[in-house]
Amino acid sequence: MGLGPGLQLRQAQSLVMSQQLQQAIKLLQLTNVEVEAAIAEELAKNPLLEMGGDGDVVVREDVEFGDAPADPRGADELSGKGEEALDADWRDAAAETDAGYEIGSGDEEGFDFDRLASCESGLCEHLMAQLHGAGGAAGRAAEAIVHELEETGWLTTSLRDIAHALDLTVKDVEAGLRLVQGLEPAGVGARDLAECLALQAKAADRYDPAMARLIANLDLLSRGQMAALKRICGVDDEDLADMIAELRSYDPKPGCRFAAEPAASSEPDVLVRRTAAGFSVELNPATLPRVLVNRRYHRELKAAATDKQAKSWLSEQLQSASWLVRALDQRARTIVRIVSAVVESQEGFFREGVAALRPLTMGRIAEAVEMHESTVSRVASGKTLLCEHGLFELRSFFSSGVAADDGEGASAEAVKAAIAKLVAAETEVLSDDQLVDALKEQGFVLARRTVAKYREAIGIGSSVQRRRQRAISGKAA
Repeated sequence: MGLGPGLQLRQAQSLVMSQQLQQAIKLLQLTNVEVEAAIAEELAKNPLLEMGGDGDVVVREDVEFGDAPADPRGADELSGKGEEALDADWRDAAAETDAGYEIGSGDEEGFDFDRLASCESGLCEHLMAQLHGAGGAAGRAAEAIVHELEETGWLTTSLRDIAHALDLTVKDVEAGLRLVQGLEPAGVGARDLAECLALQAKAADRYDPAMARLIANLDLLSRGQMAALKRICGVDDEDLADMIAELRSYDPKPGCRFAAEPAASSEPDVLVRRTAAGFSVELNPATLPRVLVNRRYHRELKAAATDKQAKSWLSEQLQSASWLVRALDQRARTIVRIVSAVVESQEGFFREGVAALRPLTMGRIAEAVEMHESTVSRVASGKTLLCEHGLFELRSFFSSGVAADDGEGASAEAVKAAIAKLVAAETEVLSDDQLVDALKEQGFVLARRTVAKYREAIGIGSSVQRRRQRAISGKAA
């Protein structure tokens, strides 16, 4: 084989995400208030953009249960020329993106950019970036596990359930879990506190046999039985103190550092109103940004432009302005479409309240609206919904479930509400076993430890603590 220069022809596929497309993805995830701030920046940069008045069309959809939802009324009038002008600008912008990559054909679903990223920002996005390139069954399982992680970074879904959902073996899912547990931050993918601490100790190269035995006996540590721990770990006072200090430096909830900041405003992004036919879903007109492309001003500037550079700059500004209007219009349509599907799936909640919440996954909504699950996740991120029952985060409608007598299951939030109601109405303090029986009469089938977990999650003490509190209150009275 000779050595020397030569020419080779290779064919490869690559995806180039233009700056405009990145902007469109960002807009979908922002709340209405955040979008308004982003638009203010664009208004300062682009002379062809201007804020619209109160007469602009608001995207809205009426959900009639039992029938197909009506087509949402769009905000095509925002351009001043209707759908044809928007489509023309959309195609022009798509044709001039980086590397000649064609984004879409201008149809209604052509803007579905959801598959370009696998999940919402935060912990999920951070982990998926590290998994880039992981293929095979283990890679598929690892991606599924990342999407199943709690906000804390823990995994509460059983590996068997994940294997069944992906049609993989448990061995493949275990391999995927090892991939996830090897990512940063250390401790993600743990299924309990001991595993979380063990993963961090391994990452810090402190997981020796003595540390392993200490982590395996956290119950003794919580009770302060230091003598027993010294004997089990085979260490002296100084070494044990050092090991305990090391454990205290670890983060028991490593995912929380990636949690989204709370919404800066209490203004809802979406309004849901009850109507005679069902429910009406629309974006909040008080926070909905309205933008116009001033085409008359464009014509005046174009007529006055004399050199090629000025005409080129003006064309870029028009394309950028038209793209922004189109992106905002599609954002509004996408949000209304997804929220309408949520309202239809959670009809019981909107009619009766929290007690009627049902288990719901983003995958189920994604299938209903024929979009990718990541699009649903972006829409749900940080946005709030106002209905007759109050103001709720959109994410709160997606929750795990427990078994129920009706066969459909019940939302964990519904169970928590039922427990709180039982405790508030109790004349004699109910034990967890008695709560299990009372919940069963209401159609909720739960184990005692599950009831205890939900009770603690909503800040209700054990029966012993509540009985002691009653005694103290009685003496004080």
